[in-house]
Amino acid sequence: MTSSGAIARPHEPYVALLVDRDKDTRHMYAEYLKLGNWRVDEASDGREALAKAIALHPDVIITETRLPGIDGITLCGLLRRDVATNAIPVIFVTGDAFPADVERAMAAGGDLVLTKPCLPEQLLTRLAVWLEASRPMRTKAAAGRFDALDRLARADEVLSRSVDTVQRHLTLKNAHRRGHTINPPSAPPTLVCPLCDRPLMYRRSHVGGVSSKHSEQWDYFDCEAGCGTFQYRTRTRKLRKVP
Repeated sequence: MTSSGAIARPHEPYVALLVDRDKDTRHMYAEYLKLGNWRVDEASDGREALAKAIALHPDVIITETRLPGIDGITLCGLLRRDVATNAIPVIFVTGDAFPADVERAMAAGGDLVLTKPCLPEQLLTRLAVWLEASRPMRTKAAAGRFDALDRLARADEVLSRSVDTVQRHLTLKNAHRRGHTINPPSAPPTLVCPLCDRPLMYRRSHVGGVSSKHSEQWDYFDCEAGCGTFQYRTRTRKLRKVP
């Protein structure tokens, strides 16, 4: 069964994070989104939503404004201040229908505000139309995210040099930071998908190698059109699709 609000994504569905304190409301929207070829995760309060947004990096966050712990307005503001989540679209579906409430949601960084009662098929249709219309804006946001990552990488380099000066007894091997990060030593490049020529979305990096002077860096990207995940090796400048 396919809903009229479905969005074509050849290989994998979009991921939505539904945030509402009411379980029945989340279930109702989740069922319709799944029919529209979406993968859905849920959160019942603002703190849980913030943790899942950072860990999962969903394609869109759909949230109420009135939430336990951290309210939806504060949640949106926190997401916008974090380089790892500031490009994720945030859509409010809220019972706060006064113009001032809508203005607060937009001022916090919301991309779209829908007021309750909002039928699930209405949400799915509006979501499909908005995502398609906002594609250029989201691509531009991704480019800005790359710039921010570059600035963070340079700051990390300066910090690393200071640490090396103060802690001379550390060997290069012990000082070398390995593992997954979104702030790699070399800023990830701006790349396009080799299969569909759309911009690739940076997700994370893996830093390895024997020392900071002989490090290795692999950057991982996702294709917005669903072509899959790609790995870019900094040393060889080669891009390849990975399982």
